[in-house]
Amino acid sequence: MDAYKTHGAFSWSELTTSDPAAAAAFYGQLFGWTVKDPVPEMGDYRVASLGETMVAGIMSPPPGSPPMPPHWGCYITVDNTDRTAEQAVALGGKVLLPPLDVPTVGRMAVLQDPQGAVISIMQYSS
Repeated sequence: MDAYKTHGAFSWSELTTSDPAAAAAFYGQLFGWTVKDPVPEMGDYRVASLGETMVAGIMSPPPGSPPMPPHWGCYITVDNTDRTAEQAVALGGKVLLPPLDVPTVGRMAVLQDPQGAVISIMQYSS
C-alpha cells in the first residue's frame, strides 16, 4: 500500500513545538532520523528522514496562533480535499483550516470530528 496514494491511509506525521531545533536534535538521536535545516520558502519547517524515506515534519506554531503545548499531528490521504472537507461538515464535523494549496506537495485542510478530535487531510499532487 502506498499511503501517499490510498484514500483513507495515514501518510504523514508532524510535530508542532516551540523549539523545532531542539526537537530535531532529540528525535534525530532517538530514532536515527536525519533532519534537514529549514529552507526559506517553508519558514522554520524541517523534514525528518529515515534513510531515504521522509517520515515527519517538525515546525513551530503558525504565527498568530493561540498558545498551544507541543503536539504530534497526522495526515490522512484523501482523493479530493475540498470534497472531503464538505463531507466532514455534512457528517457533523468542522473545518478548522479550510482547504489550501501546499506548493509542490498538494492540497490540505484541518478537520475536527463531532467529538473534538483534530486530523489533517492531504490530497497529494500527482
